[in-house]
Amino acid sequence: MADVVCKATRESFGIALCEMAKTNKDIVVLDADLAAATKTSIFQGEFPERFFDCGIAEGNMLGVAAGLAAAGKIPVAASFAMFSTGRAYEQIRNSVAYPSLNVKIAGSHAGISTGEDGATHQCLEDIALMRTLPGMTVLNPADHYEMIEATKAAIEHNGPVYIRLGRLAIDSFNDPANYKFELGKGITLHEGNDVAVIASGLVVNEARKAVLALESEGINARLINIHTIKPIDREIVIKAAMECGRIITVEEHNVIGGLADAVCEVTSAECPVKVTRIGVNDRFGYSGPAWELLESFGLTEKNIGNVIREVVKG
Repeated sequence: MADVVCKATRESFGIALCEMAKTNKDIVVLDADLAAATKTSIFQGEFPERFFDCGIAEGNMLGVAAGLAAAGKIPVAASFAMFSTGRAYEQIRNSVAYPSLNVKIAGSHAGISTGEDGATHQCLEDIALMRTLPGMTVLNPADHYEMIEATKAAIEHNGPVYIRLGRLAIDSFNDPANYKFELGKGITLHEGNDVAVIASGLVVNEARKAVLALESEGINARLINIHTIKPIDREIVIKAAMECGRIITVEEHNVIGGLADAVCEVTSAECPVKVTRIGVNDRFGYSGPAWELLESFGLTEKNIGNVIREVVKG
């Protein structure tokens, strides 16, 4: 088993981006005066001539990225998720997604784990916004090692990609020696047929801890990591629905428009089963320490375990 690495996925993203740029001269990075926070500063330090600070103007930044992509570059445009997807939505829709340009959009500080920055910066709608755009690939990696591989895949993929980055440093759980990342393919982390727990992003490890703890009670839950929200792995979801009969989704996002809805779209069409949603229940966040917020919103091991227990025994 690999050493546990405690890093925010925004930092893992910056590391991977810089490493890829050493051999791929077409990678350029744009930021909205937030390089220290998004960790694109790692790239800036190594390749200052390929880094462009566009100021606090995400709409313009995405327009510039579209132009660079049209000229054959691989632009990565980064800001806080609230602004890279929200403020710049029109430019993403019309200048990036519509012509299907090869732009990579990074949304850092996503979810309530942004913490003390408060509701205005805790983006809980970014996945929903990006998922509705035709041709947009949407990634939500769960730990350091997964973010490294997801960043590589995003750069190698020809087309627009949105990749979600977290502010909070979290422990890794994947082992790079046997880990394989594939766009659009979920990963079964734990086998079981009592219920299927489908999670994405930061909360995958919280769901993993809950699933492992429940084994002592005789509850055998299947745990699936969905790192690619779009295109979602329909095969793994349908298999889980058929073999487990019940599904629980876990996400650090509004339960409307994110992972839960993506899973329900698959099950309702292919294998209707009851889906219980754990996420942010159609509300805004508030300022506070990240782990306290995650616990308050029911996104830590304790509540996830309680919900699994209720679903299985109910």
